[in-house]
Amino acid sequence: MSILITNIGELTTNVAAGSDACGTLVDAAVLIEGSHIAWVGPADQAAERARRDDASGTRTVVDARGRAVIPGFVDSHSHLVFGGERSAEFAARMAGQPYSAGGIRTTVTATRSATDDELRRRLAGLVTELHAQGTTTIEIKTGYGLTVHDEARLARLAAEVTPEVTYLGAHVVPVEYVHDRAGYVDLVCGPMLAACAPHAKWVDVFCETGAFTADESRRILEAGIAHGLVPRVHGNQLGAGPGVRLAVALGAASVDHCTFLTDEDVAALAASDTVATLLPGVEFSTRHPYPDARRLIDAGATVAIACDCNPGSNFSSSMPLMVALAVREMRMTVPEAIWAATAGGARALRRDDIGVLAMGKRADLVVLGAPSRTYLAYRAGVPQIDSVYKDGVQVG
Repeated sequence: MSILITNIGELTTNVAAGSDACGTLVDAAVLIEGSHIAWVGPADQAAERARRDDASGTRTVVDARGRAVIPGFVDSHSHLVFGGERSAEFAARMAGQPYSAGGIRTTVTATRSATDDELRRRLAGLVTELHAQGTTTIEIKTGYGLTVHDEARLARLAAEVTPEVTYLGAHVVPVEYVHDRAGYVDLVCGPMLAACAPHAKWVDVFCETGAFTADESRRILEAGIAHGLVPRVHGNQLGAGPGVRLAVALGAASVDHCTFLTDEDVAALAASDTVATLLPGVEFSTRHPYPDARRLIDAGATVAIACDCNPGSNFSSSMPLMVALAVREMRMTVPEAIWAATAGGARALRRDDIGVLAMGKRADLVVLGAPSRTYLAYRAGVPQIDSVYKDGVQVG
């Protein structure tokens, strides 16, 4: 089965062409064969190319009618498997109560009491919600169970919907271990890790005041590496700290939040392969200062943006909203924000088969209901997603 999407007014390929990192084509077409892209090029060549390449004789033609097409969003940071909700906490923040990492424990209690089917139903609903907003690749973390049994089941449930599963037993120290931090770190590095590693690809730690120290974080990440997991870090969200430097030292794929950075942190990121993943929805939801994306980009660091959808600090799954916030609040240009939400997210997941629309890449793409990708920021809050394809199948 092949699909020809033609009459595309503006196509964002993310195949860099000179100064255009988005590799923009006009009057373009994309030919999909199965789950991959077979050809990208001018619309006036599309019919002949499709006829030559279509061995099955079955082809669907989609007329984009001059609208824009971009790669599917790659959301490289989310917490989608959880029980309960925390709207009262959000209301309290809006009334002036400061945000702290401790609210996670509220979700832990609700998650532990939820059944697998309850968690699975909510997860399925959130995945559908993400697809409808143009997200085709999702990373999902554990971190709301904080027992061996519960962390393993969260990892197992996440693995049912994505290969990008992150073990985050080091989200916060649970109530029952408040007076035995060392014992909890032992658990995270031992039985809990062993139970979760078969379902996970990544290991993460919340290296922050109120969560885990630099020494604890290093030990946890190194234990994950020994089990074949690749490190990621929550860092520098609530204040300057060791998260960025630890992530770079251990070759982490990404360090996420990056709100408070020293000059040394920025230089370390710019000189490394570690992606700075910015999560503007968190700042929107907590009224904290936004990360300085301009500073990172100008220094040469690789920047991604993601939602960090979670029940506490940001319960939004909208990558279009993140793009708009990145442009308005973090001084990114529209092309930079689109690249960060697609190719940047792919870099944060160390993937080269997504986030790019080119021959041989996965057929993950979004047809916008607008003539330009600029509309994602220009008409913020107005739905701009017309249709979504994941692995060549329409999912939204």
